[in-house]
Amino acid sequence: MLMVLVLGLSVLALAVAWGLRGYVLRQDNGTPDMRKISDAIQEGAEAFLRRQYRTIGTLSIALGVVIYVLYAFFRKPHADEPAAATLALTTTLSFIFGALCSGVAGIVGMYVAVRSNIRTASAARTSLNKALQIALRGGAVSGLFVVAMSLFGVGLLYTILEALHFEPTKIPLMIVGYGFGASFVALFAQLGGGIYTKAADVGADLVGKVEAGIPEDDPRNPAVIADLVGDNVGDCAGRGADLFESTAAENIGAMILGSGLALANPGVFTPAQVVGLMLFPLVARAFGLVASIIGVLVVKAREDEDPMRALNRGYLWTALLAAAGFVGGTYWLLNPPAFPAAWWHFALCGVIGIATSIAFVYITQYYTEYRYRPVKSIAAASVTGPATNIIAGFAVALECTALPTFTISVAIIASYKLGASSGLAHAGLFGTAVATMGMLGTAAYILAMDTFGPITDNAGGIIEMSHQPEDIRRRTDRLDAVGNTTKALTKGYAIGSAALAAFLLFSAYLDEVAALGSPLAAVDISKPEVFVGGLFGAMLVFWFSALAISAVTKAAVSVIQEVRRQFQADPGILKGTSRPDYGRAVDIVTVGALKAMVAPGLLAVGMPIAVGLVFKVFFHVGAETVASFLMVGTIAGILMATLLNNGGGAWDNAKKFIETGEYGGKGSPTHKAAVVGDTVGDPFKDTAGPSLHVLIKLLSTVTLVLAPLFV
Repeated sequence: MLMVLVLGLSVLALAVAWGLRGYVLRQDNGTPDMRKISDAIQEGAEAFLRRQYRTIGTLSIALGVVIYVLYAFFRKPHADEPAAATLALTTTLSFIFGALCSGVAGIVGMYVAVRSNIRTASAARTSLNKALQIALRGGAVSGLFVVAMSLFGVGLLYTILEALHFEPTKIPLMIVGYGFGASFVALFAQLGGGIYTKAADVGADLVGKVEAGIPEDDPRNPAVIADLVGDNVGDCAGRGADLFESTAAENIGAMILGSGLALANPGVFTPAQVVGLMLFPLVARAFGLVASIIGVLVVKAREDEDPMRALNRGYLWTALLAAAGFVGGTYWLLNPPAFPAAWWHFALCGVIGIATSIAFVYITQYYTEYRYRPVKSIAAASVTGPATNIIAGFAVALECTALPTFTISVAIIASYKLGASSGLAHAGLFGTAVATMGMLGTAAYILAMDTFGPITDNAGGIIEMSHQPEDIRRRTDRLDAVGNTTKALTKGYAIGSAALAAFLLFSAYLDEVAALGSPLAAVDISKPEVFVGGLFGAMLVFWFSALAISAVTKAAVSVIQEVRRQFQADPGILKGTSRPDYGRAVDIVTVGALKAMVAPGLLAVGMPIAVGLVFKVFFHVGAETVASFLMVGTIAGILMATLLNNGGGAWDNAKKFIETGEYGGKGSPTHKAAVVGDTVGDPFKDTAGPSLHVLIKLLSTVTLVLAPLFV
């Protein structure tokens, strides 16, 4: 009954996503000049994705073989679990299936996004509201597809294993590979897309704006198409994979904790209620999908209205409906007769999660919108040159870690205490799991808003490059400004949900270690080996960020050299009498990004495995050292990702604030200083920062999958 509901609502969401795809593709696709630009963006994005997913597919198959060998031949068998060969097979197949579902969701979302941009641009010639709706519904195809595929995959694996008569409480640990597969693909998709988008952006900005003095999205810039392609492969495919693995890993982690809660309260739940407790995360996610569908469809703006207000209305509708679904779901599934007050404690935990997501949206707005003090202070510092711009921007980046940390802390402690006071034994951790579900309840709508960003950015570029009238460009500029805000908000939301999901997955890791016969009552960092494990976890965050940022530098240098070469070889390009070779720049960035993504990706996957095995073999504290590595790495990752995301967003919007006419406006020395600051912030906010969201959860899923090797 429950699984029929979950799979049915997943299929409904996929059907709605397909219907929205049809709606978008039926819209007018502009003039021949506009189509020429749009076709070049499509071609570049699809060529990059083909090559990227070929690389990721090869790495996934290789890792799948390693997982099978480790499980089948090197893992100690434990009591009350399936045979080694069975467990090796289910874990490996769920890993491959998770990787495949993540890839499909990313590809479908981007397929529609690169076709929505031209239709948004065309609609902007007549109506702001029409352009807004096309861009959001194009983004919703990605949002709904990602969350529904994540839910459908977990539900399908559970159904298959249940049909094969495995004990329901054992199934979540048998499918942890699904979350790991999703995390693995997400890391490389986010890294590759992030390196691509920022290498192209930095190259286009520094030579185009600063050296040649031409505007953004000017058709004379040889890197402009690569820049527009980058918006899609970074913000659309990359963020889609990020939130896919967030929801997949959180679903499985919460199911593990639900199973643990049932075992900790023998006799309280009937067998049917135990299944309901474990499947509650999937039911809650399904209700969130319905809420997101309604939220997307109600968005409508007046022609003179700020489009952000319309998007916020849709988000509030989604949040309210998701909260209502949560309350109903907890009353239905988390309501044992022996503890009649338990359900409303868990309902409040879900509401805390939803409130946390709203808080993150507004905190991110405060630090990244130019209506507020932080961004204005960076713009004011630009008057005295690039150095003071960078100093002020880095100070804001450091400051902006405080409010998110307080918010996460309140959410974790409040939801833990509510769960613990429900009357059920050991229910505190399950309370935090329910809060995480609440925060991710609006994930489909948030991802629709995120994909709205690159669609409107591309639409503005198409209007600029096809020389449309100034009043149409002003209309797309309004949408583009909102798109920049929604991209920043999604990063804030993603790091908040990553923080809660990582705490949940850390708890699931401790549960799994206990189930394997080595319970950890606490992680004792007074042991030197355990302390060193934590130190390695924090160091990984910095080393990984350095590799991601330096990868952008290397790829950007190649783009800068190519743009300068084309300007020198053909002076007619800057005069507007010759057409640049856009394809050459696209090829250079593609090759550079795919080469550069491998080293940081393998470091992220390999280091927790190396730490666990080395400390197990030589010091006999593998599981506890990995727990310390995971805990400290997660804390460092949350703070560093917040710094990079919001710092980069603040630099970007300080430049945009000056472009509105403040401090001398476009082309002034102040503007040139702000462009330098924005360029420094580019790899922060679009490469290293978003990749850290994935790293945080990858550490959790890789340790969950390989925990038996460390015990």
